[in-house]
Amino acid sequence: MGFYSNHVEPALVSFACSLPAIARERAMIVPAASGVVLEIGFGSGHNAPFYDRAKISRLIALEPSAAMRGKAARRVRDLPFPVEWIDLKAEEIPLDARSVDTVLVTYALCTIPDVALALAGMKRVLKTGGRLIFLEHGAAPDPAVRKWQDRLNPLWGRVAGGCNLNRSPLDLVRQAGFAVLESDSHYARGAPRFAGYMTRGVAIA
Repeated sequence: MGFYSNHVEPALVSFACSLPAIARERAMIVPAASGVVLEIGFGSGHNAPFYDRAKISRLIALEPSAAMRGKAARRVRDLPFPVEWIDLKAEEIPLDARSVDTVLVTYALCTIPDVALALAGMKRVLKTGGRLIFLEHGAAPDPAVRKWQDRLNPLWGRVAGGCNLNRSPLDLVRQAGFAVLESDSHYARGAPRFAGYMTRGVAIA
């Protein structure tokens, strides 16, 4: 871990995740979370303002980066429900099976190295009838845009914390054994097309 990964990368990722185009997407899906919520890749806490406070009993924030947890501290300070931190990777969820009502993951499936293992863990900890709520950018349907995603992906990953431009969130969720109840995919207004094809959805195990 060097200066870039400890200081520059967290600042760049946090800035990108705070852009208006991204905030509009968060506002469409985060309020659906309820009960005991496990948020995967909490980052610097950009989802915190969008939670429906009346619906959350406890928030478990999984974020392996100390720098990101530090940035998030001020955003969770005034939340009216308990917030617990897990400083582990998404592949290492330490919670009991069937212990949470909602798993929320936003802009993290693109980055997790072993995403299949992470999704298996999310499925394991959800209660019967619990929901996986997800919001991700990913592979575009247009061949010209996808071509640029594939070209840029190696460099993008090096500067953006391992983020992949060309993963398909819906495919990943379905391959993990979830049933997608609803989804919407579109280019986000105001975002560059190579990084702006968004998919948000709700799934159950």
